[in-house]
Amino acid sequence: MNSNGKLAEMKACEYLEKKRYKLVDFNYSCRFGEIDLIVKNKKYICFVEVKMRDENSIAQPLEFVDKAKQNKLAACAKLYLMSHKTYLQPRFDVVEVFCSNKKIKSFKHLENAFELY
Repeated sequence: MNSNGKLAEMKACEYLEKKRYKLVDFNYSCRFGEIDLIVKNKKYICFVEVKMRDENSIAQPLEFVDKAKQNKLAACAKLYLMSHKTYLQPRFDVVEVFCSNKKIKSFKHLENAFELY
């Protein structure tokens, strides 16, 4: 991942912390892939995918979290939960990071961005 992607993840983490989420893990990796951020609040443990796009992009960042990516995130989350017991309800979120001229302009936190069936 390029440095812009890492910066977006760090800034998304700061954004979530301002919303009273607590960082649990950053760039959790396993054999199935990687989860950008794992955060929690009083009720949920959230597996967060951070997607950055230019604010003039023809597609929204969420559109790049396709079914294959969702399945990889789910497999990672299951493995994480097997070794990190919690009473919190798991949830999959996406933080969209919008930039212009390589500078971050805004964030959009999509709670429960997708569900698994």
